[in-house]
Amino acid sequence: MPPKRKVRPHFVEEGKHSGVYKFPKMHSSTRRTKNGEVPEQGFSQKKCIALFREYTSIDDPDIIGPDGMEKFCEDIGVEPEDVVMLVLAWKMEAKQMGFFRLSEWLKGLSDLQCDTIQIIQSKLDYLRSLLDDPISFKSIYRYAYDFARVHRIIIQYYLMFLAVCCLTTKLLL
Repeated sequence: MPPKRKVRPHFVEEGKHSGVYKFPKMHSSTRRTKNGEVPEQGFSQKKCIALFREYTSIDDPDIIGPDGMEKFCEDIGVEPEDVVMLVLAWKMEAKQMGFFRLSEWLKGLSDLQCDTIQIIQSKLDYLRSLLDDPISFKSIYRYAYDFARVHRIIIQYYLMFLAVCCLTTKLLL
């Protein structure tokens, strides 16, 4: 392999920078597209975690609760009861309705490559389109059914507990 030649500086034309040498621009490490634009950086887990922290409470920084969920929905421009939130919860594999854990958030948003509100907003139509795909729809339906069934059982136990408490209170009086 022949030795590399040294780059010679180019002399700048006469004028306000007279006598200044200008080295030719070397290749930069930044990738560019064919039309010369610099592409956006990929998904950032650090930015995703920072976004998550915007919706958590001081009491529990590892879970987005109902208040944070309401603010999140407002920021992305959807109602909390919009079906797209169910699809997002399915993508995150959320275990509890109305709550997102950090691990769930990272799983879902890294799959979607979302680390900003703007990117999440741009993916809402894609999430809605998943309901048109028969395989995804079946999976989302099962997820929603299991989600509701688990919560229905919890509510039934809670109501039975309240009934027992009321009966014991009446018997004691």
